Amino acid sequence: MRKALAQNPNLLRTLIGMGLTLILLLAYAVYGATIDSEVYVYSAESNESVVALEDVERLHDSDANTTTWTWDANLDTSNLTWINLTGTGLSSGSTISISNEEGFYSHPDLGDTDAEDFSCSEYCSKSIEHTVNSSDGYASIISLTDPDPALRGKGSIYADSQDEAEDKSSKIISTNFESSAIRITVIENGNRTVSPSVSLTQVNEELTSVEQFEVDAATEFMWSLAAVIGCFSMVLVPSFTVYFAARAKQKKLEVKLESAKEALEEE
Repeated sequence: MRKALAQNPNLLRTLIGMGLTLILLLAYAVYGATIDSEVYVYSAESNESVVALEDVERLHDSDANTTTWTWDANLDTSNLTWINLTGTGLSSGSTISISNEEGFYSHPDLGDTDAEDFSCSEYCSKSIEHTVNSSDGYASIISLTDPDPALRGKGSIYADSQDEAEDKSSKIISTNFESSAIRITVIENGNRTVSPSVSLTQVNEELTSVEQFEVDAATEFMWSLAAVIGCFSMVLVPSFTVYFAARAKQKKLEVKLESAKEALEEE
C-alpha cells in the first residue's frame, strides 16, 4: 500500500472519486427505474359468493343398499377462479363429488395452509368430476378453473403506456369458464331419509387497479450507498490497516536508530 501511494500520491483521491462516480451511477439507475419503468402491477379483488342450489333429489338403490343425493346449480362464469364445496352431517363411509362437463383442477393439498412445496400448477389434476371420502361427517373439495396464479390477486406485465397496461391486465383477468352447470352428488350407505348439508361457494375476480411499478428512490439510494461503502471498506480497510501498521513499525525502528545514534555520539 505504501509503495502504491508512493508511486501514485493521488491514489486515495482516485479511489474516492471512483466511489462517488459509482454512487452517482447507482442513483441514476434508481431514478431511471422509478421514473421510466415499463413494468406495471395490476391488482384484482376476489369476490366470494354463495351459489344457490336447486332442491335436493334422493335416489335409494335397494340392490346396492345406498342412498344418492344430488343437487344442481349454475355458476357465474365471469372471471371465475375458485369453486369450493363443503359437506357436513355425512354418514360414515359416504362420498361427495362435484362434476362439470368442462372440468376443473383440484388436489387434496389445494387450500391446505400446512402443505409444503405444493404448487397447483404442478400437482393439480383436471377432471370433469372430483370425489372425496367423508371423515367424521365432514368433507370438502377445493377447486380452480385454472391453476395460473396470474389470474388471481396481483401480477405484473410489461407495457409502453398506461392504456396498454390496462388492456393487457384486463385480458389476463377476464376469463370465461364456458360451462356454468354443476352437479353435486353424495352417496351414503343404507336407506337414508335425512339429506346431509352441503354448501357451494365461488370466487370471481374483478380488476381493481393497474399502476406503474415504482421504487422508493430514497430507500434504494441509501441501500446502494451502503453497498458501495461496504465494498470499498472491504478493500480499503485491510490495506490501510497494513499500511498504518507498517508505518508504526517503521517509526519504532526510526526511534531506536535515533537512540542508538545519540548513544554513539555521546561516547
